[in-house]
Amino acid sequence: MNGDHILLVDDDPDICTILKDNLELDGYHVIIAATGREALEAAKNTGLSLIILDLSLPDTDGLHVCRSIRNHSQVPIIMLTARDRVTDKVLGLECGADDYMVKPFDYLELAARIRACLRRTGRVEAEPAVIRTGALTIDTAKKKAFKSGKEVELTRKEFELLVFLVKHAERALTRKEIRQGVWPEGRIYQDSRAIDVHIQHLRQKIEDDASQPRLIQTVAGVGYMYSSGKPDSP
Repeated sequence: MNGDHILLVDDDPDICTILKDNLELDGYHVIIAATGREALEAAKNTGLSLIILDLSLPDTDGLHVCRSIRNHSQVPIIMLTARDRVTDKVLGLECGADDYMVKPFDYLELAARIRACLRRTGRVEAEPAVIRTGALTIDTAKKKAFKSGKEVELTRKEFELLVFLVKHAERALTRKEIRQGVWPEGRIYQDSRAIDVHIQHLRQKIEDDASQPRLIQTVAGVGYMYSSGKPDSP
């Protein structure tokens, strides 16, 4: 665990579950508040590293919560809301938010914005834009992948899936964790074979022999794991 505590303020239990699972997978401690009152009480915790704040709360407006927090704290605040008008974004930023993101959202983008906010406050060091693992080189800024110096043509979701697997290398990930990490917007059903199909396509593009994968291994009864070397079990 990296020790950073994130306060998640949202009254949608499904979004809270998805975000909590993914944030904890990334090493954060997560505190959930479903109302503005709960959020203001939780925000008194001086150990908070960042707040993710929805604007549409059952008892008050998220803008009021943001202003109230800013009266006593400079903790980074990312507004995550369905309100997509420019005026809403301007109001959110002017009342003290550090960033503003509209639902539906991509978790990988949210995770990058969280890290950026934490970097600006000096809480984390910048992650390398280029990841190297074996013969693979992944440029997260340019969203390109290379194998032995030659570019691998990946779709957007294939690239996001590869980055997600590599960032959690040597850990067996369930299909649920992969689904929530790469498809947090819920565009695939729980029993969908989309994950398996994307894994198959990714193997065909990055493995030396897709029929005997060494990088993206199947973990029986669990899901998949990115490994730097050992062959997949039959």
